[in-house]
Amino acid sequence: PEKIADIVGGVADGCKQAGAALIGGETAEMPGFYPEDEYDLAGFAVGVVDEKNLITGKDLKAGDVLIGMASSGVHSNGFSLVRKVFEMTKESLDTYYDELGGTLGETLIAPTKIYVKALKRVKDSGVTIKACSHVTGGGFYENIPRMLPDGVRAVIKKDSYEIPAIFKLLAEKGSIEEEMMYNTYNMGIGMVLAVDPSAVDTAMEAIREAGETPYVIGSVEAGEKGVTLC
Repeated sequence: PEKIADIVGGVADGCKQAGAALIGGETAEMPGFYPEDEYDLAGFAVGVVDEKNLITGKDLKAGDVLIGMASSGVHSNGFSLVRKVFEMTKESLDTYYDELGGTLGETLIAPTKIYVKALKRVKDSGVTIKACSHVTGGGFYENIPRMLPDGVRAVIKKDSYEIPAIFKLLAEKGSIEEEMMYNTYNMGIGMVLAVDPSAVDTAMEAIREAGETPYVIGSVEAGEKGVTLC
């Protein structure tokens, strides 16, 4: 019962962060199907948006600016690779790393950031979000192109923000090449949005007011749809 209360409490906290209502759920007990103390958790969200408010990327053009919002760590993706790099034992997870400022386990389970309030704050500030991308599984290379129309590409400066220590540790311990890291993890940026250059300051301030950390990470340039890291 305590585990269930913790789980439901966490879901409720996430709903509050997203401004969503938790309207139901069920617990199915299937003896003999799951090993003792193991469970499966699934959920989904449904929303409604007016067509005029859809963020489609169709008006994105060369010269627009890319703003990234800081992630809290690995978020919810890339754990298959994490499990290959680090032993999933109590001793390993309880190991303290100075560069992490905590144990490996604490760092890995840092809650995934929910950016709804920040995006709403940007919209309410009068800024038009021309395009946005949630950087999840597949990292920069697979997620950012989804927000781009044909004829433009995202050019991102890798030194425009501080990459969290967990990613550097993963790359070092697992001998993972940089391209694979950027094609698997968010690398410290959980959400990318594109705005007109004249709207950058307003958008950055709105994001800060929502409690998130923004960075100008690059720009949109003419070219074949894709991502260039430099």
